[in-house]
Amino acid sequence: MKINRTIVVALALAGIASGAHAQDAMPGHDMSTMGNEPAASTLPDICRSGGEMTMPSMGGTMTMDEAHTALMAGMDQMNNDMMTGGMATDIDVAFVCSMIPHHQGAIDMAKAELQYGDDEWAKGMAQKVITAQEQEIADMLAWLAEQPK
Repeated sequence: MKINRTIVVALALAGIASGAHAQDAMPGHDMSTMGNEPAASTLPDICRSGGEMTMPSMGGTMTMDEAHTALMAGMDQMNNDMMTGGMATDIDVAFVCSMIPHHQGAIDMAKAELQYGDDEWAKGMAQKVITAQEQEIADMLAWLAEQPK
């Protein structure tokens, strides 16, 4: 059964796909729990010290300072682009297409650290992230350019 990728992505992003529909839409991947997972299940406690985040689109509100706003800027676009890229027909292409926005998100977050951060180690790590991720994006774009259309 061929599924229209636009419909699958739209349902996933809208968060309205029921478990049964999501399972049918993406065989082998149960999306019924998407958005219901613990937000920081693998993070150390210090990473959760800011409390739980509630998104306005989920019925809650959240106020962030300028630095945190910059850190989180572009997350919706990154997630949207990752989902879109991940739906490419060829799995290798899908992987690479979904990794590009993932890496760009890391770059954007690292730039926010450079702008607002105070700790020299963290700022040095941010610069390393930018350097590495920019090179990896260039490598992925070059590989994609070599793939058959």
